[in-house]
Amino acid sequence: MSIIVAIKKNNRIVMAADTLTTFGDSEVMPQENARTPKVGRIGDSLIGGAGWAVYDDILNNYLSTRPTPDLTSSKKIFSFFLEFWKALHEQYTFVNDQAAQAMSPFGDLDSTFLIANSGGIFTVASDLGVTSLSRYYAIGSGGEYAIGVLYTLYNRTDDIKEIATDAVNAAIAMNLQCGGAVDVLQLDI
Repeated sequence: MSIIVAIKKNNRIVMAADTLTTFGDSEVMPQENARTPKVGRIGDSLIGGAGWAVYDDILNNYLSTRPTPDLTSSKKIFSFFLEFWKALHEQYTFVNDQAAQAMSPFGDLDSTFLIANSGGIFTVASDLGVTSLSRYYAIGSGGEYAIGVLYTLYNRTDDIKEIATDAVNAAIAMNLQCGGAVDVLQLDI
């Protein structure tokens, strides 16, 4: 699993994540043996995903054959993920169309994404719903611990890199599905 946090403050954005690598119930040991980067860049956006790690490979493969998408608004992000959803079913046929709940009328990516850029912070839920956030957010295992740290420290300091690192470290300390080192990316907007 993963913990991904994003913070926007004073024309800067930081995204941070843990680096734990697991295969099902097995953790790669020692952790230095497999450091999984969980945050990256798509054009002028930072992106991180929590869920199945294969989505990183699928997304990278999908983007390698297309122009860099504009992900600066909820509408543009939703449109991008609609096209991605279509490609999942046409090009990546090993991906199952499943719903988390049997009564759900929607398919399920079984992963969530966090995107941050000059347009703000956006979370993409597993049902493709896009939510815009103005200050900070966290997704993945231990997200509730990370959000608590973000809430507590956001107004206390302008060092958002430190806040993001502290939030990820809280998730690592409190949730068994998080671990490894902390990766941090910064974007000036």
